Parts: sequence; structure tokens; C-alpha cells
Amino acid sequence: MPHDNSFKQNPDLLDQQRRQFLKFSMLGLGIAGLGLASLPLCAQTKAVAAQMKVVPGLQLYTLRDLMAQSVADTLKLVANVGYTQLEFAGYFDQSPKQLRQIMDSEGLSAPSCHVPLELMQANLDQVIEQALIMGHKYIVLPYLSDDQRQTLDQYKKLAAFMNSAGERIQAAGMQLSYHNHDFEFYPLSNHTPYHVLLNETDAKLVQMELDLYWVVKAGLNPVDFFARQPGRFPLWHVKDMDKAGAFADVGKGTLDFKAIFAKADQAGLRHAFVERDQTDDRIETIRQGFSALTSLLA
Repeated sequence: MPHDNSFKQNPDLLDQQRRQFLKFSMLGLGIAGLGLASLPLCAQTKAVAAQMKVVPGLQLYTLRDLMAQSVADTLKLVANVGYTQLEFAGYFDQSPKQLRQIMDSEGLSAPSCHVPLELMQANLDQVIEQALIMGHKYIVLPYLSDDQRQTLDQYKKLAAFMNSAGERIQAAGMQLSYHNHDFEFYPLSNHTPYHVLLNETDAKLVQMELDLYWVVKAGLNPVDFFARQPGRFPLWHVKDMDKAGAFADVGKGTLDFKAIFAKADQAGLRHAFVERDQTDDRIETIRQGFSALTSLLA
């Protein structure tokens, strides 16, 4: 997910997507029809993915515009690519029961979801209730707005809140996790905010979803974190970076994924989600991501 409000969608691109969506809707194909021509991956790739301990997942933020148009068609599209695991970033006006029915019909599960801090603070009981219906195993705090991360004291208070919330979430049979961007790694009052979150939360109550792109964007190496706190990084966002430092499809950029994935056991990896915050070709992005991630996890 983006780390500030600078990530805007191209209006011309959105108009083009809407026109495509309308065209296929009139043909009775919906969003699923949008990508059927370019979807097929070799059966062997899908078969390999199905047998792996950690299988390729998809963070649905990548397809947020399509999700806003039709959740059912988008999830069908995702299943057709070969994904079986999802991470939600919003429920798009669907009830958890409705979403669970759609997922079940497509052979999908959602081990994780992103829930804004404000929602956790306002009604954690409801968040937990909905997550249980969805079958989530992890509830992830995805992002801090500018006004939530001005001071080191705010991070300390956040750590205390996460310990408390993590205890309640764990009592319900799930795990709280924190998803990083790059701002957590830049010094604040001579301290690194991410280290505050790591050190002032209970590792059993608060685990980490490491966004590999943002760690590298901050000039750091993900494997150093695995070595520092083994087993604490069960969730990864797998996104790539081009030579200019912008987003790229997984396997098409500069990140040394082989070196990172070689330390997956040390990290405690359980779920890896393809994500790309911005892309001009969502279908190719998720297709390429599935293929590349399958190879990395095999």
C-alpha cells in the first residue's frame, strides 16, 4: 500500500479500464472476461504452487479499482490466474458472510486482512468478529497517516496499543501484525521508529508483515531483520523495484529475491503476497507475480 497521498491513479487509465469493464459486462463476461485471453499459465506452474508449503498469495490492494467495480468478478479473475490465498484491504461494501461465500465458491481463502488503526481503536470487537467470519489468521495494521507518526512518543503509544490489541486478537485465535512502509526506518528524535515497534511490543502478540520493497527503498536489507529477530516475520509483501526506484512486476525488477527467500525459514515465513501499488496492466502484474513467486517458493 502507498506510504503517502502522492500515489494517484491515472484518470485516463481508469477511464480505459471502465470502458473495458463495461464492454465485457455487456457481453456477460464481467471483469473475469477482461483477462481471460492473457490468463493461462501452464498447468505445471499451478500444480507446483498447489503443493508448496507456502503458496503464492495476492494482496487485493493491487486490484482495488476492479474490486470497487465487482468483487465477485475480480475474485474469479484472481482464482483463474491460480491464486488460492488472498489478503484483503477493505471489504468493498460486502458483508463478511457474502465475501466468504464468494471465496468458498472460487476455492479461495484469506489468511490475512489489512485493518486501519482507527477501526481497531474504535471497535476491535467488531474487527475480530468479522475476521473470524472471513477465516483470517492475521489482522494487519497497514499504514500510519502523517498525523499518526509525528513523534517518537506516538510510536511508543502505538506499541502499547498493539500489545493490548494483540492480546485480545490472540485470545480469539488470530495474530496481530504490523505492515511497514519506508517512513518507519528514518530516524525520529535520534531513534528508528521501526525498532521502537519491534522492541516495545511482545513478539508473541505482535508479529510483522515485512514489505520487501519499502525496506529496500529505505536503503536496508530485509535479511538483516530476519537475523535480528528470527521467526517474527510470517507475512511478506513481495513487490519489485525498477532501476529508478519505482514499482515493477515481481521478477522484472532489481530486488535480490533469491537471497531474501533463502532466509524464509529464518524469517518464519507463512504467507507471501504479491503486491504492486501502481500498475498500468493489472492482469499482467498478477499473472507475472504468480509465476515469479511460485518459482521463488518452490
